[in-house]
Amino acid sequence: MQNTKHSYYKIFKPYGVVSQFTTNDKHAKNKTFLGALGNFPEGTMAIGRLDEPSEGLLLLTTNGAYSYHINNSGIEKEYYAQVDGLITAPEILKLQEGVYITSDNKPFLTKACKVSLLSSAPTLPKRAKKIRDDRHGPTSWISITITQGKFRQVRKMTSAVGFPTLRLVRVRIGEHTIGNMQPAEVAQLEVVF
Repeated sequence: MQNTKHSYYKIFKPYGVVSQFTTNDKHAKNKTFLGALGNFPEGTMAIGRLDEPSEGLLLLTTNGAYSYHINNSGIEKEYYAQVDGLITAPEILKLQEGVYITSDNKPFLTKACKVSLLSSAPTLPKRAKKIRDDRHGPTSWISITITQGKFRQVRKMTSAVGFPTLRLVRVRIGEHTIGNMQPAEVAQLEVVF
């Protein structure tokens, strides 16, 4: 059933933007929040989060039930991760099968997921802050698709197999993709829910 009173958006969250609209943290007053990216209706919320250094697709809505559905229904979230070093098949297999990370100060085994090595760097907009270059050693890109979302999960997963993430870009949430969007770009969505 379509509910026309709610609003839905997708945005390309840029590097350095906080995935919330406001904060009570007095130390965060110099940070950029989602509200700076557009004129959103009252009650708009981010569906899930991306940490400040992460980029890419973020969905926004005024519909709390839709937000809950996306966050709790095992919907796939795909990321492109640039990792430090040349990742190999054994590490990719470990990531696919699940690795132990720390969540809420406790060991947590990630669910099995889809991971593949990208044959070349994906076509993405330049990041606001430069990433180190090849003089500091080789890097590789992987696609990783998860259905859960613990705090900094993908970064913790790649570190757990010895390949820290240098750049992380979410490119898909379920059927919604980032396509050719540019950082800070906002697009209204038609959602049937």
